[in-house]
Amino acid sequence: MSGHNKWSTIKRKKGAIDAKRSKIFSKINKEITVAVKESGPDPDSNPRLRLAIANAKGASMPKDNIVRAISKGSDKDGANFIECTFEGYANGGTAIFLEATTDNQQRTIANVRMYFNKFGGNLGTNGSLSFIFDRKGIFTIPQGTLNADDFEMEMIEAGAEDMQLEEGYFTVTTAMENFGAMMKKLEALKIEPENAQLQRIPKDTSKVDLETAKKVMRLVEMFEEDDDIQAVYHNLEMTDELMDSL
Repeated sequence: MSGHNKWSTIKRKKGAIDAKRSKIFSKINKEITVAVKESGPDPDSNPRLRLAIANAKGASMPKDNIVRAISKGSDKDGANFIECTFEGYANGGTAIFLEATTDNQQRTIANVRMYFNKFGGNLGTNGSLSFIFDRKGIFTIPQGTLNADDFEMEMIEAGAEDMQLEEGYFTVTTAMENFGAMMKKLEALKIEPENAQLQRIPKDTSKVDLETAKKVMRLVEMFEEDDDIQAVYHNLEMTDELMDSL
């Protein structure tokens, strides 16, 4: 398929290189807990839970951890999480979009504002970045024994907008409204993605000088280290020079 979703490739590579397993597990645990509280502990009747469990398996989370997260979500006396988003600009005008899941919204707001201020950015109002990002379904699928040409045709029929094959992984992109249909298609093909998520993809990128870009990436890393933040998106152009410096 035409096009090259460099953003998805960078996110996958960067995640594979520097993500801490405990942080990944913590975020997935929270997603499982929220999914159970929202629609119950049965993955057959709870699509969000089914997806969270699939992502947990893709991240090699032990089965015991998954069972404990489901049990935690079923506990009526357990913590109640709030899902919220934050939008703002980093140093140099780079757009930052955050997705958070927290049991203390005031703490999260205070931390987010502090991080922005520390690195020369500013927290904006919700909706201020809606024109910068598109929400897309992103599927990361190990190639294994899949034939690339045949698999591409299957994905096109299921509504894929773009597909890449790099370093033994397919990255398939769909419109947000086709996310569920793609999940059903993969289930019908008995293909389990390593990761499947709705992500916010920038329509255009922002290019700044190297030193400013490094500051932006330090802010991004600060957000990623916060336990309340589930996902961080930005529109910084990831130049070869910047990637080498990281």
